[in-house]
Amino acid sequence: MTVERPLPSKEALRRFIEAAPGKVGKGEISRHFGLTSDQRPALRALLKDVLAEGGAMPAGRRGLAAPGKLPEMAVVEVFGTDPDGDPLARPLGWKAEQGAVPLIYMRPERAGQPALAPGERVLARLKPAGRGRYDGTTVKRIGSTPARLLGIFDDGRIKPVDRRHRAEWEVPAGEAGGAEPGELVLAEPLPGRPMGLRPARIIERLGRMGEPRSVSLLCIHVHGIPHVLPDAALAEATAARAVTPEGREDLRAIPLVTIDGEDARDFDDAVWAESVGDGWRLLIAIADVAHYVRPGSALNREAWLRGNSVYFPDRVVPMLPEALSNGWCSLKPGEDRGCLFAEVTLDAAGTKTGHRFGRGIMRSAARLTYEGFEAGEDPAGARDALLGAYAALQAARDRRGTLDLDLPERQVRLDGAGGVLAVEPRARLAAHRLVEEFMIAANVAAAEELERLGQPCMYRVHDRPSDEKLEGLRTFLATFDIALPPGDRVRPADFARVLERVRGTAEERLVNETLLRGQSQAAYAPDNIGHFGLALPRYAHFTSPIRRYADLLVHRALIRGLRLGPDGLTEEEAGRFPETGEHVTATERRAAAAERDAVERYLAAYMAHRIGDVFPAHISGVTRFGLFVTLEATGAAGIVPLASLPDDRWLQDLPRHALAGQRTGLRFALGQAVEVRLAEAVPRTGGLTFHLMQGVPARPRGARRR
Repeated sequence: MTVERPLPSKEALRRFIEAAPGKVGKGEISRHFGLTSDQRPALRALLKDVLAEGGAMPAGRRGLAAPGKLPEMAVVEVFGTDPDGDPLARPLGWKAEQGAVPLIYMRPERAGQPALAPGERVLARLKPAGRGRYDGTTVKRIGSTPARLLGIFDDGRIKPVDRRHRAEWEVPAGEAGGAEPGELVLAEPLPGRPMGLRPARIIERLGRMGEPRSVSLLCIHVHGIPHVLPDAALAEATAARAVTPEGREDLRAIPLVTIDGEDARDFDDAVWAESVGDGWRLLIAIADVAHYVRPGSALNREAWLRGNSVYFPDRVVPMLPEALSNGWCSLKPGEDRGCLFAEVTLDAAGTKTGHRFGRGIMRSAARLTYEGFEAGEDPAGARDALLGAYAALQAARDRRGTLDLDLPERQVRLDGAGGVLAVEPRARLAAHRLVEEFMIAANVAAAEELERLGQPCMYRVHDRPSDEKLEGLRTFLATFDIALPPGDRVRPADFARVLERVRGTAEERLVNETLLRGQSQAAYAPDNIGHFGLALPRYAHFTSPIRRYADLLVHRALIRGLRLGPDGLTEEEAGRFPETGEHVTATERRAAAAERDAVERYLAAYMAHRIGDVFPAHISGVTRFGLFVTLEATGAAGIVPLASLPDDRWLQDLPRHALAGQRTGLRFALGQAVEVRLAEAVPRTGGLTFHLMQGVPARPRGARRR
């Protein structure tokens, strides 16, 4: 006689489903708990209750899986790429009530297979790779129809503005939505026909391409950046009022100053210093965003969604409404503002001897600009002490041996109509470095204080280069008789010595660019691995909560740990730190991609009337399908297709980042100075195509040197 075991409890059933590597069926559940066939009806009733309560979710025709867990096979849609260029995907049809969207890292395709592109859908085999993450392998390609497409409407067609999507779309009669030729439009695909152009319906008109602000608007849509704040968040920002001095340390007598760019509209950090004996006392005051943006509020939901502000040449997409970013959280001169502050003490050598944090009320003594400070402006009498403290901090930085790559940053200057006036190198002044060093000091202190308090910390982490990248760097540097320490003993100071050795030589740019490509990307995470580039064992972001959500979390954690108010970090937020770290890292990289994209499109528009001109440039990338070049004057970058090079058999030399011609003996390497002729400029996509003058017998007729 078979003795029936009791049915498992709902909790035991949930734990079993959670622990299973994939979906499970009633058979596996019965075997695991030793149930008989007579108990099947009772098991079905129990499973129905667990499903209704959200303890499990359907998977396939008859399987079950834990909430948020994906089955072993699923249809996924590619939406972007990771820092190494490998596709990222999400499950198709995921519903908001199922929780955070799982992130799927698609493994590289088989040799000879075209890479997966954004918008493409595949049946994938999935393998769990940590909480909310999966490794995916393509089983079958299904299609590549995007959910939305952005393009220029002209002659009944839509020409995509994303250079990854080349095919045009046809707009059937009655589906244009009133759009006029030349307008930038957002459209959705319609059920297609097997032959000819695929049909699409225009659902939103975004203005005429070439009009002021159209480039940034285009980039906002291409990269999916949230830019419209809901009424609830706007109402909360409008209802905000000034802080009162109660419960705050009064800093209004201290002449704190803000130092920002000429065109800055919000001022969220202020600095002050004084000499104390042989050392220095610093104050870094940061706008008290946590006072206005509370956990569970509409403002907080929007800030989390955006992750950070996005900066274009003609506009900013702020993380928070302007009533806060340009109002109550802007440290305007002569106005009382709430702040969180870090007080940092240094010895004469710049080594930190102590710190403390508090919640205060302050009144900025002056709004300074980088250029004005550099020129000697000193309305608050703060300049000498600030420079003295900066010199001490810089000395400490030099002793650490940080990685300081010398790569010029470009800025786009626009006229009143939104046209490009000039593209110039962005000045790197001592005032920039001063503010940067003060902010680093506060960020380090914040990480140390949260560890002392036993509070969660959202670290800013930067890993050492991977073993594979280090080996590539060693091989590359060996061609210049430069060696790196063996194994994993490489430190930022080793790279600093390499940069010093090549400074002023013909190889300086090449080495700088190659070392940059060999570094890991920085990220946000609750688990500390240190910051390799800054040579710091612990580092957080504390200094810009108005434009970075990670900083707001650090403020809340300090408020909770130091008992500075009721608006500190909640347990629920702390429990989501791993997912939030991944999310804000992704939004930061999305913002960086959109900002680069905007500059590229502005540059393409600027260059469009220079077709045929010849420019000095250098090679900034080497691939098997051609070269990437960057112009010296503007920083505009484009491709030299392999087909445009002199007729030869071209071989890629990976260790030396070069292409070598077997018959001609021509060789093109990363960093090499070249002359290029502009062959094509497409402002719609930001694409530039060049032809090399090296190996060409004569300059084409009419080509002008620039």
